[in-house]
Amino acid sequence: MNLFDLTGKIAVVTGGRRGIGLAIADALAAAGADIIGVSASLEAFGSEVEARVRGHGQRFHAYRADFADRKAVVRFLGDLAGDGHQPDILVNNAGTIRRMPAVHHGDDDWDEVIAVNLSSQFVLTRELGRQLIDRGSGKIIFIASLLSFQGGITVPGYTAAKSGILGLTRALSNEWAAHGVNVNAIAPGYIATDNTAALRADPGRNQAILQRIPAGRWGEPADLAGAAVFLASRASDYVNGSVITVDGGWLGR
Repeated sequence: MNLFDLTGKIAVVTGGRRGIGLAIADALAAAGADIIGVSASLEAFGSEVEARVRGHGQRFHAYRADFADRKAVVRFLGDLAGDGHQPDILVNNAGTIRRMPAVHHGDDDWDEVIAVNLSSQFVLTRELGRQLIDRGSGKIIFIASLLSFQGGITVPGYTAAKSGILGLTRALSNEWAAHGVNVNAIAPGYIATDNTAALRADPGRNQAILQRIPAGRWGEPADLAGAAVFLASRASDYVNGSVITVDGGWLGR
């Protein structure tokens, strides 16, 4: 028995167009899952994530939804149901970040970061989670952050949202574990994506970050693949309310 086999499963991956979402969609497809990709700018056809998923012989469906707009999330849920999809796995990866000192962190920036990184994820998880509970099984994976544990620098909205994600993971797992629905999180460390481009471009910050990471390098999106497949598979059936840090040893330093 292959505990990591996802054959016959359908996974929704938000923010799946690039970066961590793309890598996770690729990994889940390689393990046998069909993928529903969701992003504010995901191409209807011909995207890189579609090519990777189909390259593994799996089906791919693309949807667009702006997670800063709750009405867009609700429309996506309606479209998903209307198209007859019944996901088994939800990966809440959609996210955004605004870097500026707290005294200059405007209301609009705060509202957008909280909406994308926390509120819309709750709405989506609540609605799909209800279906999973009715069916008695399912896997929900939130993408947390090192800033679920730490304060960070000049990212107050992002830190608040990611701290909320960790609490939400635990709260939902407490309610849903008895119904066969596993709710867990992955906390990536410093991963080379668009969100960290400014840090990597700053020689001082880049050096300080690398000196703190025992592994001695920035993470790559593919470094999240194993944790995602584990939490999406039968191998994690008795794992509830947990967060797996994939950080090169940062938190252990």
